[in-house]
Amino acid sequence: MHKPRIFIDTSVIGGCFDEEFQEWSNKLFEEFVQGKKIAVISDIATDELSRADEEIKNKIKEIPSVYLEVVNKNEDIINLANKYIISKAISGKYTDDVLHIAAATIYKADVLVSWNFKHIVNLRRIKMYNAVNLMNGYSIIEIRTPREVL
Repeated sequence: MHKPRIFIDTSVIGGCFDEEFQEWSNKLFEEFVQGKKIAVISDIATDELSRADEEIKNKIKEIPSVYLEVVNKNEDIINLANKYIISKAISGKYTDDVLHIAAATIYKADVLVSWNFKHIVNLRRIKMYNAVNLMNGYSIIEIRTPREVL
C-alpha cells in the first residue's frame, strides 16, 4: 500500500506548539510516528529549525527515521524556485518559502502542507506555482493545510 509522502515546512512543526494550529499539526505528527504517512522535509527546513526553540527543533526527532525522508536542495530546485520568482508567483524576498514549493515539486511529494497562508497555502499563488510547473514539464503540486490532509 502506498503511504502518502507529505512534504512539511517549518510552520507545521512550529504549529505543534501554537494554540491555533496544534490540534492538526500534532495529529499529522501522530500519523507520521505511526507510519501511516511519510514526512518529507528539506534541508532548507532543517536549516530553519536550527534557529528555532529547542522544543520545536526536537519535534522532528519524534518521527522514526523509517518514516522521515530528508531531501536536499539542488540545482533543479533552485532553477524552479527562480522561475516562480520570475513569473511573479512570489517575491524573491521569500526564498525559503519558494524553495519549499520547488523541493516538494522536484521530489514529487504527494502534497505539501503548511500553515503559511500568505505565500504557500494561497489559492492565487498555488495556481501560479502550478502554471510554472506545467510550463516547465513538472507535475502540479497539491498544497494544503495539515487539517485538509487528515
